[in-house]
Amino acid sequence: MKVILASDHGGVNLRTEIANVLKEMNIEFEDAGCDCEDSVDYPDFGIPAAERVASGEFDRGILICGTGIGMSIAANKVKGIRAALVHDVFSAIATRQHNDSNMITMGERVIGPGLATEIVKAWLGEEFQGGRHANRIGKVSEYENK
Repeated sequence: MKVILASDHGGVNLRTEIANVLKEMNIEFEDAGCDCEDSVDYPDFGIPAAERVASGEFDRGILICGTGIGMSIAANKVKGIRAALVHDVFSAIATRQHNDSNMITMGERVIGPGLATEIVKAWLGEEFQGGRHANRIGKVSEYENK
């Protein structure tokens, strides 16, 4: 599995924590920034990361901003991306099993590093269940391809 990790200024600290988790899990990843705490625009980091997941260069992506909301909105504008905003372990598991999410977003101002670590581990450890869920994902993809 290959993961891309990115944040805006509001997610720099949590992104660093998540990078350490990915290293501990021996997961290949790229940290796509940002490397500052000065104000930057989340689409400038979220959209390029989402494009790289959509292209198949990366299997999954993790985006972090202050709330996770902006990154989720930006990433979901990219065709083929199913980015889920998650702030609890149950949702992280469910979005992989039921929604085949290929990206998650989190908010550094919403959750701490301990919970974020558990979310990432849970999300990366789950697979899409297919079945009735595949039909639903197919409907979303069909609409997206209009």
